[in-house]
Amino acid sequence: MTSVRLTGTKYGCGGGGCGACTVMVSHYRPATKTITHYSANACLLPLCQLHGAAVTTVEGVGSTRTRIHPVQERIAKAHGSQCGFCSPGMVMSVYTLLRNRPQPAMDDITHALQGNLCRCTGYRPIIDGCRTFCQEADCCQANGAGDCCLNGEETLEETQHEKPELFDKREFLPLDPTQELIFPPELIFLSDKDKNLKTIYKVVEKNNKNLGIKAQKNINFVHSVCPDIKFKGILHPLIISPTRVLDLFEVTQTPHGVWVGAGCSLTEVCSLLEKLLPQFPEEKTEVFRALSQQLGKVGSLQIRNVASLGGNIMIAYPNSDLNPVLAAGNCKVSVISNGGRREVPLNQDFFVSFGKTILKPEEIVVSVFIPFSRKGELVRAYRQAPRKESSFCTVTSGMRVFFSQGSSVVQDLSIYYGGMGPTTVSATQTCTAISVSFRPWDDETLQRAYDVLLDELVLPPSAPGGKVEFRRSLTLSFLFKFNLEVLQKLREMNVITEELLETMQIQPLPREIQPGLQVFQHVPKDQRDQDPVGRPIMHRSAISQATGEAVYCDDIPRTDGELFLALVTSSRAHAKITGLDVSQALRLPGVVDVITAKDVPGQKVRKMFGYEEVLLAEAEVSCVGQMICAVVADTRAHAKRGAAAVKIGYEDLPEPLFTVEEASEKSSFFEPRRMIEKGNVAEAFKTVDHVHQGEFRMGGQEHFYMETQSMLVVPVGEETEFNAYVSTQWPTGTQDAIAEALGIPSNRVTCHVKRIGGAFGGKVVKTATLACITAVAAWKTNCAVRCVLERGEDMLISGARHPVLGKYKVGFMNDGRIMAADMQYYTNAGNTVDESPLVVDKILLHIDNAYNIPNLRGRGAACRTNLPSNTAFRGFGVPQSIMVLENMLNDVAMVLGRPADQVIREINMYQGPSVTHYGLEFSPENLWRCWDQCKEKSDYAARRRAADRFNQDNCWKKRGLAIVPIKYGIAFAESFLNQAAALVHVYKDGSVLVSHGGTEMGQGLHTKMQQVASRELGIPPSKIYISETSTNTVPNTCPSAASYGTDANGMAVRNACQTLYQRLEPIRQKNPKGSWESWVKAAFLDKISLSATGFYRGPDLYMDWDKMAGRPYAYFTFGACFCEVELDCLTGDYRAVRTDIVMDIGRSVNPSMDIGQIEGAFLQGLGLYTLEELKFSPSGLLYTRGPSQYKIPAVCDVPLRFNVYLLPDSHNPHAIYSSKGIGEPSLFLGSSVFFAIKDAVAAARSESGLVGPFPLDSPATPERACLACASPFTQKIPASTPGSFKPWALNI
Repeated sequence: MTSVRLTGTKYGCGGGGCGACTVMVSHYRPATKTITHYSANACLLPLCQLHGAAVTTVEGVGSTRTRIHPVQERIAKAHGSQCGFCSPGMVMSVYTLLRNRPQPAMDDITHALQGNLCRCTGYRPIIDGCRTFCQEADCCQANGAGDCCLNGEETLEETQHEKPELFDKREFLPLDPTQELIFPPELIFLSDKDKNLKTIYKVVEKNNKNLGIKAQKNINFVHSVCPDIKFKGILHPLIISPTRVLDLFEVTQTPHGVWVGAGCSLTEVCSLLEKLLPQFPEEKTEVFRALSQQLGKVGSLQIRNVASLGGNIMIAYPNSDLNPVLAAGNCKVSVISNGGRREVPLNQDFFVSFGKTILKPEEIVVSVFIPFSRKGELVRAYRQAPRKESSFCTVTSGMRVFFSQGSSVVQDLSIYYGGMGPTTVSATQTCTAISVSFRPWDDETLQRAYDVLLDELVLPPSAPGGKVEFRRSLTLSFLFKFNLEVLQKLREMNVITEELLETMQIQPLPREIQPGLQVFQHVPKDQRDQDPVGRPIMHRSAISQATGEAVYCDDIPRTDGELFLALVTSSRAHAKITGLDVSQALRLPGVVDVITAKDVPGQKVRKMFGYEEVLLAEAEVSCVGQMICAVVADTRAHAKRGAAAVKIGYEDLPEPLFTVEEASEKSSFFEPRRMIEKGNVAEAFKTVDHVHQGEFRMGGQEHFYMETQSMLVVPVGEETEFNAYVSTQWPTGTQDAIAEALGIPSNRVTCHVKRIGGAFGGKVVKTATLACITAVAAWKTNCAVRCVLERGEDMLISGARHPVLGKYKVGFMNDGRIMAADMQYYTNAGNTVDESPLVVDKILLHIDNAYNIPNLRGRGAACRTNLPSNTAFRGFGVPQSIMVLENMLNDVAMVLGRPADQVIREINMYQGPSVTHYGLEFSPENLWRCWDQCKEKSDYAARRRAADRFNQDNCWKKRGLAIVPIKYGIAFAESFLNQAAALVHVYKDGSVLVSHGGTEMGQGLHTKMQQVASRELGIPPSKIYISETSTNTVPNTCPSAASYGTDANGMAVRNACQTLYQRLEPIRQKNPKGSWESWVKAAFLDKISLSATGFYRGPDLYMDWDKMAGRPYAYFTFGACFCEVELDCLTGDYRAVRTDIVMDIGRSVNPSMDIGQIEGAFLQGLGLYTLEELKFSPSGLLYTRGPSQYKIPAVCDVPLRFNVYLLPDSHNPHAIYSSKGIGEPSLFLGSSVFFAIKDAVAAARSESGLVGPFPLDSPATPERACLACASPFTQKIPASTPGSFKPWALNI
């Protein structure tokens, strides 16, 4: 696509897991004379599969040069595009839906978006923009601005029209299906050339017979072939696409069932089953319904549109969603070879081993038989996955039972599981235990079956995939769920008369996303209409991002002779390098050179906090993924192949350290270690009523910015000058690093940043190191060199949020007042220092959060381990710091048996004029306002009572509630980082160009700067342009971080604009009625400078750690968040039913940007605390290196009711226009979901007589939540003895 300059389709992961590369594929079907459209992942589509197809990319949908499409407009104007890297994929998913269904339902929208990930927005604005296409969009609150008819909280007088809205749907272009692109007529003629199975054999025979074609996989499941080629280096000499082989798509109905062509996509099979369901009696469609239910959860829609039924079977994945159901349902496959055709049952003998079946290599699956069910037969499917949608299963199951007519005697029973071994397994012994001697289906029979099942399906403690106790408990839970459904069915058949207790019934978790509220203040009545400050202005690049025209680093056109760089990284965690052989790599086609540490002309190390980090390892490696050398080649593919050919010799060094416990034992720390204390903690412990000790462990978090680390370094050609185009948050830091590595002055290096496709703190330190290596390659070859990491490389190399172990001792009174707390934090820093000491500092500065603990001590240490170095991440230690504190408060509440939310938290919150533990005075008034309004808006008391009733009425589902506050310090404690500069040019035609030191990474910084310049110059934003951030226009920039970008750069832009405005004052006085353009022209003729720099010194902040006092923050951002969840205690699945956030952000410069930041940060926090898990092998290798293994929140994780309120009448004299920084504070509020889950778990535990504090580490994944519930089934699972086995993954 780059060769024809169609760069709108983005490359996000390469494995079909993020949806950034979504395109629409259209085919003509001659049998029905119709054209079908479906969305697909471009990264998984081989060209052979597109013969005769029309492919539409985002450029074909609409552009600013022609006309934008309503989908692009609505996603942009509803503020659904922040960094914008995912926007083209979102557009294409919804566009394809509208081509098939111009008036979709809301379920269709969420269904279409289930395979598209976004790390910025929190999805709510995307959903709201797409909701306007729905028939129900005429609802009074469909655009998210009003609440009227669906909630009785607002009075009739407070109509929607009196409230400011984020967007006005009345301005949207109408959707006109008649104006869409037509299918190319020439492709219709190709449809007459369809093939049959004989053609496949001719193709195979024509080629070398020794190719070793694996027909089942290559023909039927392209989804598995492409990742094999791209990520595993597997070379398939012959790939055949069956899309035009009609034999593989035939559907034949028989008296006993339906034969479905093996080439039919999973989407087509699901549609077929849904059409067949109403055509037959319910008793005949049990298998159809179970399959249809499971099909809707396999992968994403994009994958189901391409993956075939036969391929899904033949890939023989042990966690398959479909194979257990097909096997339990007595399905079979028809296969063909040169020897003829035969039918093979899908049973326990079909799946031989991992990825292998009983079929012969030359056999091709032609069709799959799905039988009708019989009267008295029940078929069900169950699954549990790390994420509700677009996720491989942890355990899946298909179950079928057949009863004698009119009785509960079991005639036949089949139970199959996926995820319990290397293949789909049959619980044969369990089935025998139930059906032997024709036993009736009753509790006695099932109790015996549970014990047999537990003995039959055994997993060793070190089984691949881990989660052994959880997986074993799920087998029992699924059988129990099946039991409940069977009993209900028997009652409906009048076979049994006993009513199933209502508390025992299990209904699915709620899933309907409702419109939410986004409430903010009107601008003052006397504000000029032209003044955009305080208004919900659309992101200035949103339209370009939605049309795919926005240029990211890898979209920059290739230059002549440009080379691509691929990294070679360590495969050992702690070892000496004994040899580096690059000879084979250099002999490969296209490989130009290999860059090693010896090639670095300047500094080979980067220094931070007194420690050195090598750019490229030369003598020793200290983690898996450490960079050793880099291969430079003429194409990306050649560079990757060259990197794979580099041979490295190692000599392992003893005792690598991976956990904080191991590091602490060996005193492996990065100095300095910190301590801060207020009051006399030791004495206070002697006077309290209770003392409690505990610990809390938090895992790390991958940034998962949608655009991976990307850079292009171009030699100018004279005087060692270089242009670096880098996706970085700190252009000056990258400029300085490159200059040092090349041994040249900084004035020879210009760093350019147009925009960043997400960063979240992960594009500061490691980005500069990668840019240095790329620059060395450009210097050595004298060619432009591009480096864009694959998703797996990025996750392996770039580090993550620091995992933390927090230990605490707390002393408190009977009424809940905490009098003393001693807290110790151990962060896993990884192998290099990075910014870890600063993270520890910020952890200790926030150990009080919103609470006034009179005697408080905190200690922090950055542990040096042999994992990849961890780095800055949104929140910079605060989400870990406060989480340990809030968990401690929860423990106090459980010890006392009192509510944590309204007693323990409130009684300990700061009140009146207050002083932090480091001596900073502040007023908590707005903290309390946020807290009280959050309780009021969420109707907390009533919802608590309703949740208690729900929990009494439901045995296996529980609801939990939580409300948490946040007090977050804004600005850098390192005072020099708070400065900013700007440069503003006014051109003779009146247009204005603004440059400043901040980078645009989706937070809307450029948009806000445009608003600032508009207000100060008194001109509309349309006259103001911001091109990029570059070090040759604004030097010595500081990182765009710490939620301080708007504060600092806004003041600098304001300063520059005020200077220009004052220069024009004499001109305005001469011609007060003149236009802006006339004033500018007159000023030029009067030789008045129309260019000005602006500077903001920033506050003088500091922290004296020796005195344990200081003023490290300019001010605090306050907030509170309520969350209610519903938890399935048998599987650990949950759904956030409602979330209400109240944030104090002063006077918002742009409410749409700020609400978007709040929602996006909240969902990122939800991921941190409940979903996202980094898994490392015992040798230190990161397992989770892509979206198939690492799950960030998706559309299915958005709270069903998501309300955000900006605190009214708040002012902040410390920032521009009385605003407040908001990028980071609301991330911690995602912990409300964690504590709501913990509340639900406590309700479940109480029914088993378990009360008091209990451990639940973060993230509260389904595994942890389920095991913590301590249901009768989890209690049956024997725990493995620690130390008696080698775990599959480390407990980091």
